Amino acid sequence: MLPNSDSTPRPDAKPATGYVPVSAEAARALKRNVPLLYLVRTLFWGHLFGAVMVPFFTQWGGLKLSQVFYLNAWFMLCSFLLEVPTGTVADFLGRKVSLALGGFVAAAGALVYVSEPSWVRFAIAEFLLAIAFTLHSGADEALLYDTLKAAGEESAATRILGRLEACKLLGINLGTLAGAWIGATWSVTAPMRMYTIPTLLVGVLSLALIEVDSGGGRKERTRYSQVLIEGGRYFLNHPVLRLLSLDLAITNALAWAIIWLFQPVLQACQMPLQYFGLVHAGSCLAQIAFLSQLERLIGWAGSRRRLLVVSTVIAGMAMLALAWVRWLPLVIPLVFIAFAFSLPRVTVYTAHFNTLIPSDKRATVLSCASMVRTLAIVLVNPVVGWISDRSITLALALIGGLLCLIPLGSRVEERHLAATDRV
Repeated sequence: MLPNSDSTPRPDAKPATGYVPVSAEAARALKRNVPLLYLVRTLFWGHLFGAVMVPFFTQWGGLKLSQVFYLNAWFMLCSFLLEVPTGTVADFLGRKVSLALGGFVAAAGALVYVSEPSWVRFAIAEFLLAIAFTLHSGADEALLYDTLKAAGEESAATRILGRLEACKLLGINLGTLAGAWIGATWSVTAPMRMYTIPTLLVGVLSLALIEVDSGGGRKERTRYSQVLIEGGRYFLNHPVLRLLSLDLAITNALAWAIIWLFQPVLQACQMPLQYFGLVHAGSCLAQIAFLSQLERLIGWAGSRRRLLVVSTVIAGMAMLALAWVRWLPLVIPLVFIAFAFSLPRVTVYTAHFNTLIPSDKRATVLSCASMVRTLAIVLVNPVVGWISDRSITLALALIGGLLCLIPLGSRVEERHLAATDRV
């Protein structure tokens, strides 16, 4: 059921929590959502095809590397167009329904992908996967945050949300290792085919989640269009959310390219294909290590703002080194560093986003923030793909240089990351 709120809080005001006090027994029942959400995210992100992505597209699919970037840009464009509508589904029908639908649609997308190696089929499959991923975007985080809040454990949100992101990386890690073995044993299409198993499980398990009631329950559901408009308006009228979302979007769009460029670098180092999965898994472990030590890293850096600056520069320097280094014992740790200090930074932002958003709009507003990140990738990906077809070295050098320079022009200040607007 939907959290209860009869009015739209202004972004400059602190809305009432609206949560009904729950008994100890009810709190324990709600907290069962936490491990179940961990499992759902792990399974959903168990990308068995991750270890063979480049061979899948270039060998079986017959695409050039630039076309792989264009296809990913199409996926991101679909995600951009679907992000807020699917986020509103979570706020309107419930987060567990959104998560369940996402699992079932992802299974359908995987089957379409392996039906025929054609650009049209790939585009249709990417559209279905975009629906699935946007149905999950923000929904599990919103349900987890509301669960913690209703159970009186809101102070643990940063740590628990970090673990949720670590579960995503664990799923990618396990999926990569299993997919490498499946691909070597059968074919490069087998991992995508087998991905239907964990996604169907996601659909079933999501239905066992408990929705959080924020107070009394609504006698009448808010109209879908009203939820969509109010959630979008809240995001657009909140200057801190807009600023942080834009800052995150720029750096994340540049860092995103490492996902597609590290395998060509390994190929240039003459690494056998069967070991790509181990490097991919290692990059996921590096991100898990970053997230598991997030609070300690913030303490070492002195503030969230400083951690974001330092991690961006470290990732940029690693990519600059990858542009020219072709000695495998050095390339592998550089790949780990580039992944660990770039992509997990999203969690530092999203954990703070939750403190700025009222519960009844949380999934929709988080989807708005994700929408900004997605649009940035849509714009950057084709450019990186075009450059990569001409020179992997040039692409990595440009990305690394920009990541090192961007913090100098950032308008984000420490006060923007202070948790003062809890809702």
